[in-house]
Amino acid sequence: MSVHQRRTMSYRVKEIVYTLQGEGTNSGKAVVLCRFEGCNLNCSFCDTDYQGIDGPGGGEFASAADLAEAASTKWKGDINFRRVLCTGGEPLLQLDEQLVSAFHLKGFEILLETNGTIELPEGIDWVCVSPKEGYEPVIRKGNELKLAFPQGDVDPDRYLSLDYEHFYLQPVSGIDFEENARQAVEYCLNNPRWALSLQIHKYIGIP
Repeated sequence: MSVHQRRTMSYRVKEIVYTLQGEGTNSGKAVVLCRFEGCNLNCSFCDTDYQGIDGPGGGEFASAADLAEAASTKWKGDINFRRVLCTGGEPLLQLDEQLVSAFHLKGFEILLETNGTIELPEGIDWVCVSPKEGYEPVIRKGNELKLAFPQGDVDPDRYLSLDYEHFYLQPVSGIDFEENARQAVEYCLNNPRWALSLQIHKYIGIP
């Protein structure tokens, strides 16, 4: 039995909000963003608050059904296009097959953003891996690979042998963003298998 098949603990979630996906292939699409508490890495450039359960809609949920119901109440659009974006921190510390099933029962397409260091449960509909320096992804197949750039001495092309449909460079935010963006643009121009991903939610002021 895989680590994702059975849980005895509750789910701890930083926030659950209805918003637009701000990055990658699904950028601009309506989603219920479910940000799980906690991460197994400690990246110096991380720009996300994933500690605690005190964000909007956040809390501790005793069962997969309870969490899926909480996400369902946030959706405001056509029920035929429900999407839940599971992110973090690292969502695969908590996202398991029970929760995947519960989300599907509520009619959600499940979008995942992960650092790729933990094996997937069955049933994820869209897999986005964002690899981190010093950690080789164990998820070697998915829909998109989105690399925060630059990261130390990491050569993006090392990931092109993995089985992904889309490859994105996303400039690291912060005081060096302008230079990071310049480098990312230049790299994409010189290596056209890569495309530029920008975090549009930061520009328009949404979660």
